[in-house]
Amino acid sequence: MTATPVPASPLPPGTLVLVRHARATGQEPGAALTPEGEAGAAALVPALRGLGVTRVVSSLWRRAADTAAPLAAALGLPVITDDRLTERVLMGAPRADWQERLRDSFADDTLALPGGESGAAARARGQAALDAHRDPAGVTVVVTHGNLLALLLGLEFGAWAALRNPDVWVCHPGSAPTRLDLPA
Repeated sequence: MTATPVPASPLPPGTLVLVRHARATGQEPGAALTPEGEAGAAALVPALRGLGVTRVVSSLWRRAADTAAPLAAALGLPVITDDRLTERVLMGAPRADWQERLRDSFADDTLALPGGESGAAARARGQAALDAHRDPAGVTVVVTHGNLLALLLGLEFGAWAALRNPDVWVCHPGSAPTRLDLPA
């Protein structure tokens, strides 16, 4: 999967910048960022500062909100939280074969395992959040989670597995999403 360099000038109005949260200590809603994750969140500030960001929106889960916080603070913006951006729950109970079931769910987005959410349902709630928060006059940064991000971008299982923490994608209205190559 190729990436494009971070633009040197503001993005067009109505653009969404979708971000997978930085590296975290776990998968539970309250998982904090690791020291590497804190550095990754801080690195988003210089990378995204000049893009014309007017809104910063995040999942309620700590690792996403903590990823959004440094950028929002640097821009003097609040972090708007939305529970529709939380990670997709694949199934209600842990299973050793979770990756195989996840692969199955990418192949059939109507598949809902016991206690879990189908890909189609997760995509619909995530898209509703994007539609509600997109600033038509500016650029909206949305920080969410890997599985939901992959569903929103229309990625396949292999591309989900290749997502980074953080990972940044630009979605211009009417164009295919592009991955940004963040400076090291």
